[in-house]
Amino acid sequence: MREFVARQEMFFLATADAGGACDNTFRAGPPGFLHVLDERTLAYPEYRGNGVLASLGNIEENPRVAILLIDFFRDRIGLHVNGRARIVDDAVLRAAHPRLPADGVPGRRPVVWVEVTVEEAYVHCAKHIPQLCKASRDSGGDGRAWGTDDARRKGGDFFGAAVGGP
Repeated sequence: MREFVARQEMFFLATADAGGACDNTFRAGPPGFLHVLDERTLAYPEYRGNGVLASLGNIEENPRVAILLIDFFRDRIGLHVNGRARIVDDAVLRAAHPRLPADGVPGRRPVVWVEVTVEEAYVHCAKHIPQLCKASRDSGGDGRAWGTDDARRKGGDFFGAAVGGP
């Protein structure tokens, strides 16, 4: 499982607040951005995103999380991970795990990490996982980049749901 996790460039994260209202979000980064710290512990860096902070807020209220990793490109297999999360300051996690890369995403350093104690992990069979092909980040020509605050470059109001939208 360590090698599988180390190859992944994305996962889906499910959280819920204290009242049970759920949120599911997507996390992505270079291969290995989800770190295996030991036999029962994973950690991933939190970077500035859309500003909603739903996942971190939910984790503060309710530590239960679910992570779904799916390899669409090579093995066509998935891994479900259920556990308890906690938010850890970057300096604290690095002191405990000095082998964490200093610059996992070039030019960006997380302020906090989410550390997940794994309670359950199991395979998601390949039967209905499609084989996908990777495209270059630049292939769409839309200028989206890591770390931008530009609403248009982030996808903006794609569905026209904002007041006064199309």
